[in-house]
Amino acid sequence: MNLATIIDPHPADATAIISRGRATNYGTLRDQVAALRGAFIGMGLQPGDRLAIIAGNNRYFVVSYLAALGAGLVAVPLNPTNPPVAMAHELRESGAVAIVASPTARKALGAIDWDKVPGVAHFVGAGFEPGPLGVQFDDLLSHDPAPVVDRDPDDVAVLIFTSGTAGAPRPAMLTHGNLYTNIRQVLAAEEQVQLPSDVVFGLLPMFHIFGLNVVLGVSLTAGASVLLVERFDPVSAIESIVKHGVTNIAGPPTMWAAFAGLPGVTGDELASVRRAVSGAAKLPTEVAQAIHARFGLELQEGYGLTEGSPVITAPQEGSTPSGSVGIPVPGVEVRLVDAEGDDVLVGDLGEVLVKGPNVFAGYWNDPEATARVIDPDGWLHTGDIGVVDDDGNLYLVDRAKDLIIVSGFNVFPAEVEEVLLEHPAVEGVAVVGVPHPHTGESVKAYVKARDGMPVEEDDIIEFCAERLPHYKCPNKVWFVDDIPRGLGGKVIRRLLT
Repeated sequence: MNLATIIDPHPADATAIISRGRATNYGTLRDQVAALRGAFIGMGLQPGDRLAIIAGNNRYFVVSYLAALGAGLVAVPLNPTNPPVAMAHELRESGAVAIVASPTARKALGAIDWDKVPGVAHFVGAGFEPGPLGVQFDDLLSHDPAPVVDRDPDDVAVLIFTSGTAGAPRPAMLTHGNLYTNIRQVLAAEEQVQLPSDVVFGLLPMFHIFGLNVVLGVSLTAGASVLLVERFDPVSAIESIVKHGVTNIAGPPTMWAAFAGLPGVTGDELASVRRAVSGAAKLPTEVAQAIHARFGLELQEGYGLTEGSPVITAPQEGSTPSGSVGIPVPGVEVRLVDAEGDDVLVGDLGEVLVKGPNVFAGYWNDPEATARVIDPDGWLHTGDIGVVDDDGNLYLVDRAKDLIIVSGFNVFPAEVEEVLLEHPAVEGVAVVGVPHPHTGESVKAYVKARDGMPVEEDDIIEFCAERLPHYKCPNKVWFVDDIPRGLGGKVIRRLLT
């Protein structure tokens, strides 16, 4: 098998993707993927080699992703807006030997000390001149095509960085079988969840598992069209939805909140939409109500995580109560357990455990972290707290302790604190999440400065911006005389909020 073959069965003249106003049909997409696949193999890349894809939601990403999989490579999607330090770390951590990058990543890549990333041997510039040591993406599309490389379902297809259930970001290994199984599970969870006639709004970033496998993977498997969106602006988004007759929209609560608060709309702009999904973070009830009142849409909400490829539960139209994330998709088992690992009763709180063929193969080169989240019986311990009703509907009531979710992305305080403690003027620090009207939560840092070393809020924020993705950076810093800690030395965060 090979996940890249999901595009093979569809009519050649059917639109596959729309990128920057330009449509690419399935026939052309197959030709471009086959040529780039041949180019990758011609470079000497071998099955199992890691290829980093550092691009926004555009045709460069889609063609590179499918070509990498088809060549037997391991795709490593990275955030193109990462600062240089984070970008270099993820390239080293994944062991990438080749890069495809779009212009968004030029600034970060240009500031990297490549002596510290010695494994990269090939560079492809997608949409910009890569310099004398690289090649142009479009030039590779004239390469002789190569056949798809057969892979075992257990072979790794993607390394995707996640804070997930285990703290600091690490690459999760998702196999061809994991990803394809979850695509089929999603399609089987509901009738008409995706149709070949659908036009899907592709806003969720492809370096995020929801965007990669639910928006892109499910859509291409179904033969639908994906409208790729690189940057979100609510006004232009509405215009694009109307222009292209978008039928399916999946996005984070922040997107839906922006639509709900957009002035000057009549409420008819989303009339073509038959399915509306909120994901990547908890959907506030008031946002769902506002969308229904303004556009007449019933927002659906499921549950997933990177380690689940990602979908674990999905709502059932007409039968899922408000506030529930639905029932497990076919082939997935879910248990709720107490602190001793025993199953809880219906209506009682418990940690969500998951088992199924979509559960990831572990963290790359980190068996200890893998063992912390997958027990000997194969159950994935999510760290999320939930409750089920008599009909098996799951409700999430809490999440992994201390986790902050900014625009759908996980931020663990310990990771930000570790970076802040590298600042020479910082003696102690504690990071917490605080409510934010646009991103759900934002990062707030409490800092104890070293005696005799003055430091300003802007210094702290700039220091983080040079080392962390923007969503992990504090946007507010409070200076304190002391950081409250318990007897064991752990920060007592509740005393800071």
